[in-house]
Amino acid sequence: MKEEVISVTPDTVLNETVDMKRSGYRFVTMSCVELDADTVDILYHFDKDLVLKHLRLTIPKKEAAPSISPVYFAAFLVENEIQDQFGIRFDGLVLDYDRTLYLEEEVQGAPYCRITVSEEEHKAS
Repeated sequence: MKEEVISVTPDTVLNETVDMKRSGYRFVTMSCVELDADTVDILYHFDKDLVLKHLRLTIPKKEAAPSISPVYFAAFLVENEIQDQFGIRFDGLVLDYDRTLYLEEEVQGAPYCRITVSEEEHKAS
């Protein structure tokens, strides 16, 4: 299986996603990983005929990432999950659970980040 990783920015991720869809790629899922106290990588995974392509968006935790859910509707679920688990915000979500996808008792804060960003810090940036 062949794989390719394409680096994107907040300004280019939507155009690249549209190109993937026009080229016949299906959206598989997304991944998020904390790089350090201030930064995360968001990985977008696509497949076409057993060829995987990935978009890599490196973004500060305080900055909102553009949602790809207007292009691939199914992305709304994993984007909401990333909001809950990593505290990252997505602008333009077609369905935004506003960090309440999980029950409050089950998930508090951003459990997959060593250092989280508060709501006040998101609003201030």
